[in-house]
Amino acid sequence: MLAIKSPSTREKGFFNYIGLPEKLRLKRFFNYIGLPGSVEEQAHEFVQKDYPRLSKIQSLLFALKIKVDKKEIVSSTIWNYIAAIKLFCEMNYIDDIKWKRLTRGLSRGRKWSDDRAPTTEEIKRLCEYPDRRVPGLIYSMESGGWRLGAWNYMKWGHIIPVTEDGVAKVRVYAGEEEEYFTFITPEAYKALKGWMEFRKMCGENVTEDSWVMRTLWDVNAGVIGATRPRQLKTYSIKTLIQNAMKARGLRAGLKPGKRRYEFKALHGFRKYFKTRAEQVMRPINVEVLMGHTTGISDSYYRPSEKELLDDYLKAVPLLTINEPTTAVQESVNEDRFLKLVQTLIDRGQLDANWLKRN
Repeated sequence: MLAIKSPSTREKGFFNYIGLPEKLRLKRFFNYIGLPGSVEEQAHEFVQKDYPRLSKIQSLLFALKIKVDKKEIVSSTIWNYIAAIKLFCEMNYIDDIKWKRLTRGLSRGRKWSDDRAPTTEEIKRLCEYPDRRVPGLIYSMESGGWRLGAWNYMKWGHIIPVTEDGVAKVRVYAGEEEEYFTFITPEAYKALKGWMEFRKMCGENVTEDSWVMRTLWDVNAGVIGATRPRQLKTYSIKTLIQNAMKARGLRAGLKPGKRRYEFKALHGFRKYFKTRAEQVMRPINVEVLMGHTTGISDSYYRPSEKELLDDYLKAVPLLTINEPTTAVQESVNEDRFLKLVQTLIDRGQLDANWLKRN
């Protein structure tokens, strides 16, 4: 557990089946090799000096490799198990396993999944789900590009409008080592603000410290439920979005032979952000707004907030899901016009000083 940095990840991994992948795979491994009891009891037995650890690990890897050959699982699944078991061994001073020798015959597999970003039309359909929270959730993630886990830290005071039309700056993972900031579209900010104002109207004392996402309440119980907000955790948000997808016809049964849907329920919105934003923004700025490392540039590339905002404003039309406003549409038309002029200049069909003269 000491090897896991995030307190919330440790907690989820310890108490919830859907939590920490390493903990879940360890449990599956321990069950496979026949260790009895809870995961703590199984772990204690596994680290005993006289336990045949190497042969048990070899047995699991051989069984998984057969599944890969039968195309029941992909190669990367094996490496997910290896990562969990190896981490457990390292943290418990088990140094006698030669991992390089043990994994020599294993294929690395692809490091990316064969999926896509959701389309704008699919996001529109999803946002028609009859829950006030859904539009704010979806518009924010597809236009801000943050991960699902960021909602666990997000309070109303972390979302600050920075332009007159409603583009807002968002502090992601506020107060944590991983904190960074990004932006959301006016459409997203309007949806979130409408949700917060509705809560205030129902009797909740909404402040800057209020969680942006909270559970619903029984309207028949008066203001009691509204005045006692409970934060909506990420696993509940995931369930909410998955239910919305099923209700809106975006999560029908998988086709025969398929193990995954065309796009991921939550991470797909992050892919949507990157795919759309990079059409008009500098790629390195997109990476910064997604909280990604930029390699050696982390130490040297220091764009100001205004520089990032100016670049982000170019992407606002592309990240707006519903029909854009007149101002946004004019921005799109102007951008297309300038690209056309530059293309004609590059081809020699237009004088290079044409724009200056006109």
